[in-house]
Amino acid sequence: MARILTGIQSSGRPHLGNILGAIAPAIELSKDPKNESFFFIADLHSLTSLKDGGERRAFVRAIAATWLAFGFDYKKNVFWRQSRVQEHTELAWYLSCFTPFPMLANATSFKEKSEKLADVNAGLFTYPVLQAADILLYNANIIPVGKDQKQHLEMTKDIASRFNQLAGEDILVLPEPQIDERIMTIPGLDGQKMSKSYHNYIDIFLPENELKKVIKKIVSDSTPLEEPKDPDSDITFKLYSLIASPAEIETMRANYLNGGYGYGHAKQALLECMLEKFAEPRRIFNYYMENDPELESILVEGEEKARAIAQETIVKVRKVLGFSS
Repeated sequence: MARILTGIQSSGRPHLGNILGAIAPAIELSKDPKNESFFFIADLHSLTSLKDGGERRAFVRAIAATWLAFGFDYKKNVFWRQSRVQEHTELAWYLSCFTPFPMLANATSFKEKSEKLADVNAGLFTYPVLQAADILLYNANIIPVGKDQKQHLEMTKDIASRFNQLAGEDILVLPEPQIDERIMTIPGLDGQKMSKSYHNYIDIFLPENELKKVIKKIVSDSTPLEEPKDPDSDITFKLYSLIASPAEIETMRANYLNGGYGYGHAKQALLECMLEKFAEPRRIFNYYMENDPELESILVEGEEKARAIAQETIVKVRKVLGFSS
């Protein structure tokens, strides 16, 4: 049985890009009886950029509700908040003492912001070490990641190898990245990659009238309504193609090519498709957001399971390092 682990930062509410690019594929993996899935909310990682505690709590609840809304089986698998299992930070400290400075200085997550060092906090610099602890605590075999995270997985393996060399045995399991080359970049309202940092995302859980306003902001060209349009270069069509059925996609393609079909029509079709396709996830999401005690109970249950496994790893690590007999 393969143990799969993935986490998502609590730096905002999940958007369509998160759902299609990470959440839905991870949940599909979890449905395979040969897999054992460990999915966590990386609320400690979010502290590198988000300082407001009230916002973080709200985002954690929204992320948890999203995973449940899309069918994650928390009974069969393990689902928890990173911050509620203290072994994450304990192991991160131990591993930081096996991590050479140049390795962290070469991390893409640091180098991208290193031109303005005054804006870089120590947490951002040591981010890959905490990420390594997240993975190594649970003896995870497979880590589904995007191409941009492959470097961090290689660092995790390097750090674990250094520790295992000291221990004289394989205390820490070396994970392997699973990169799905088929997953395309989800376009945002402006055509760039959908991202909270670009403020171009679509929150599918918004009330219908608010969701409609967001979809209306999708950038389009100035081709007149009566003229044919190129579906393959249009953002609205690309988003529609990600969630609609093959027959619906072909119908919209024909509408674009025939003319007499405006971008306003396409955006209305996209809205209706989202409301239909995500009707049940929207209902479940709203249920959990309105029933906080039930959501909290699910997370606490997961944290107890996660803690029990994390403690087994920490006991072995402490013994190697001479912190216990």
